[in-house]
Amino acid sequence: MSHKPTTPKTPIASSIPAVKASINHSVFDALPDSAFIRESQLVQSPKRPDTPAPLPFSAPTLWRKVKAGTFPKPIKLSERVTGWNVGAVRAWMTAQTQA
Repeated sequence: MSHKPTTPKTPIASSIPAVKASINHSVFDALPDSAFIRESQLVQSPKRPDTPAPLPFSAPTLWRKVKAGTFPKPIKLSERVTGWNVGAVRAWMTAQTQA
C-alpha cells in the first residue's frame, strides 16, 4: 500500500520573507563616517542586479571619476583590498545633490 501526502510540500525558502534588497543600502547608511566600503558595495553590479547600491553608476565609471579627480580616491587597506572612506563618499554625494 502506498501512502500519498494530502498536502503539497512547499520549500522552506518560500516561507522566508525577502529582506535582502533593503539590507545593503541600510548597511551603508548605518556605517560610521570613519568606516571603509569596497567597490562591490558602492556600485551596481551586473552580476548582482537585485542588490541596491548607493551610487547610480558602474565600476568602470567609478574608476574614471577617481582618475579624473571628481570622486574621492580609494585607500589601499592591504595588498589586495581597496576601500573608500564612507565619510568622503557621503560628502561627495551631498555635494552632488547641492550642485
